[in-house]
Amino acid sequence: MSQPLLPGSTIGVLGGGQLGRMLTIVARRMGYRVVSWIGGPDSGPAGMADLVIQDSFDSEAGLTRFIEEADVATVEFENIPCDLLEKVAGVMPLMPGVLAITTCQHREREKLFLSDNGFPCAAFCVVDSVETLAEALVQLPDNGGILKTAEFGYDGKGQLPVNRDSDAGETWANFDAPRAVLEEKIDLATELSVLVVRDQRGGAVCYDPGENIHRDHILDVTIVPARIEESVMEEARKVSLGIAEALEYIGILAVEFFVSGNGRLLVNEMAPRPHNSGHHTIDAYDVSQFEQQLRAITGLPVGTTRAHSPTVMLNILGDVWGPGGESPDWSSVLEMPGAALHLYGKHEARNGRKMGHVTFTAPTLGEALANQNRAREILGIPALK
Repeated sequence: MSQPLLPGSTIGVLGGGQLGRMLTIVARRMGYRVVSWIGGPDSGPAGMADLVIQDSFDSEAGLTRFIEEADVATVEFENIPCDLLEKVAGVMPLMPGVLAITTCQHREREKLFLSDNGFPCAAFCVVDSVETLAEALVQLPDNGGILKTAEFGYDGKGQLPVNRDSDAGETWANFDAPRAVLEEKIDLATELSVLVVRDQRGGAVCYDPGENIHRDHILDVTIVPARIEESVMEEARKVSLGIAEALEYIGILAVEFFVSGNGRLLVNEMAPRPHNSGHHTIDAYDVSQFEQQLRAITGLPVGTTRAHSPTVMLNILGDVWGPGGESPDWSSVLEMPGAALHLYGKHEARNGRKMGHVTFTAPTLGEALANQNRAREILGIPALK
């Protein structure tokens, strides 16, 4: 793109969740229109867009309308059909590009990309039959491994713990996937994520690494600055920038890391879009991850990644709503200084469903952590382990 797309242009978003909603809020603030092609009924978040296309992702009418409306396209979740990505990229700029999205949406391609390019990741084997699974199981370390579907896994779905004694035939019959990746199980000390923003000229900057804590395989809190050695965080930044360059990436890329008990830094997975662990940037940074995404894909200069305060982001799941859909006690939460509530406009609260988040900023990280601990008590969220 030789000239920046200026306000008044239309941003095309593939997907209809909360990430698209938060990108749309920024786009409208900056004077852009948004068309969201969501591939089905609107669950609530996409309603912020100027135009919502609900046709399925294999609809020619939907594709025609999207192409007519949008000047540039991006994704707000990675599981968009590859043929659709290629059709969109054939007629308008798609950022990030097809290579980046299709690599990140498929664990086998993702692991092979990391391995082939020398980026550190857990030892793995590709599995496509009972026979290849049996061969891979005997190679596992003493603490076993995790069998993961090659496609469509998120928030812990499509994963099964196994060990060398697992029955290959029974395991494969019950796994219900044509291809999988068997990874070594990591003795986990910490999880980190790094957000990289890379512009159309190849310039890239990182946000501070976030320390992530999960509950039931769903992100619970992100803590920034991460409580880990600076040398580990610097290495995470270096690896993340290298990945973005290797993918010829444009936009926001999230790289998630495992830090093992013996100090290994390993890439777990990547997300070719804004990320749940970056929501704190809305309230704690000069420029949020969503504004960075907009700037990058329109060709505007990317912004600073300067934080103005320590922060803790607490995910709010549908579990905290009452059995009849009663709203949580937001007043008591918002009485705390530095608390910022973000709800995603979803029509229905369900257990395990991401409904919003609360960001706690404070002069010190200790104060931010203490405030989110009080919020957990108010909302009935189990205490951090």
